[in-house]
Amino acid sequence: MDKHLFLFGGAPPFTFEMAKQFTNLAARHQTPVSILFVERDGWENYMPKYISILNELGIQEFTLLPLPSTPVDKVMTSIKNSAGIVIGGGDTNLYADYIVDTPIGKEIKERYELGIPVAGFSAGALISPELCLISPHDNVEQKTQSRKGLGLISQILLAVHFSQWNDEDHLRKALENFSSQLHFGIDEETCVYLKNGKLEAMEGEGVYCIKNKKLVKIH
Repeated sequence: MDKHLFLFGGAPPFTFEMAKQFTNLAARHQTPVSILFVERDGWENYMPKYISILNELGIQEFTLLPLPSTPVDKVMTSIKNSAGIVIGGGDTNLYADYIVDTPIGKEIKERYELGIPVAGFSAGALISPELCLISPHDNVEQKTQSRKGLGLISQILLAVHFSQWNDEDHLRKALENFSSQLHFGIDEETCVYLKNGKLEAMEGEGVYCIKNKKLVKIH
């Protein structure tokens, strides 16, 4: 079964072509798309940013799963019956706390392995690999942090909000400290789509990697 992962470097919405690809994959199942996110004030007004373009392209049903207030059994049931899974953005450490190494994370990985498309925005993207790298811009200690991720992909390092946070040094240090086959610095309004863990397509403002010690824009 082919596996599909959409990694966004910033906040929603989906970029247009990636929204079409995600919708086409989710449309194979007659069940809702689940949207997981760490709740914060005003989240209800923010949800159209995730939903609107998918709705315009044909997805009619969504299940909103704010964490941690949604009971775990409800989250598990929703994910198990999902046509697609979207993991939102925000405080990356909180997303890791509530999802990684929990029954929720295990269910997400099982559905991903069965071919259900998964999309992660910013924090949602960062927790997707085996190793979750957290920029100094993204934690109260203002230090580079690393912790376990969901493990949907292996030996891939990610940095998000890349140009906006001027995070080249963060990515370079990650490459010095951790082995990887692939690495991406992903800008806001940008998506990297991986199929079976391999780069399939890119869309948006900018995707970067380091080649021969030089920062290179690959999209």
